Amino acid sequence: MLNTLELATGPAPSAAVIWLHGLGADGNDFAPIVGELDLPPTAIRFVFPHAPAMPVTINGGYVMPAWYDILGTDLNRREDESGVRASQQAVEALVAREGERGIAPNRIVLAGFSQGGAIALQTALRQSRALAGVMALSTYVPLAATLPTERNAASNTVPILMAHGTHDPVIPLAMAKRSRDLLRSLGYDVQWHEYPMEHSVCPEEIAAIGAFLRRVLA
Repeated sequence: MLNTLELATGPAPSAAVIWLHGLGADGNDFAPIVGELDLPPTAIRFVFPHAPAMPVTINGGYVMPAWYDILGTDLNRREDESGVRASQQAVEALVAREGERGIAPNRIVLAGFSQGGAIALQTALRQSRALAGVMALSTYVPLAATLPTERNAASNTVPILMAHGTHDPVIPLAMAKRSRDLLRSLGYDVQWHEYPMEHSVCPEEIAAIGAFLRRVLA
């Protein structure tokens, strides 16, 4: 089980948000945002996992927190499939733990930034029981060629929030749009936002995140 940081907005949470950080960060990265969200009145448990440390090829093999290895700048052609699938299994274990705590899948949101967002999409769309929603921030669909055959029909209706910076130098906007278009072509409900920023999060995006959570956890 991954080590996690947890924050609850009230006693006896009846919903959960599992939020995955980006490359080189840790679970503390997005915890401060919780206080900036205009959340629904229901108590929510925010779970911020810490990714395991591993060598990252594109960074010269430097060991850092990562959900999978980055083998090169062309993320579409050279992907660490085994790393992606290992992180998927780790996140599925966190979803199962929330079930053991009494929170049903349709009350769980998977969220992530960059690498974390990729794993959120990878995991949520393959679940045998639909989650409440997915928030995919500054990211893309990993292992895109496998999604049409591996996706689970039970998760076809999961709402997806995608947000991206128009000046992102890490994951180009065009790459994110290709992922958005793939998801829409498969019938997913994708709410899309663009912001004049780089590989980051802005106040307008935080407001959109809060609105999304209010909608899917109402």
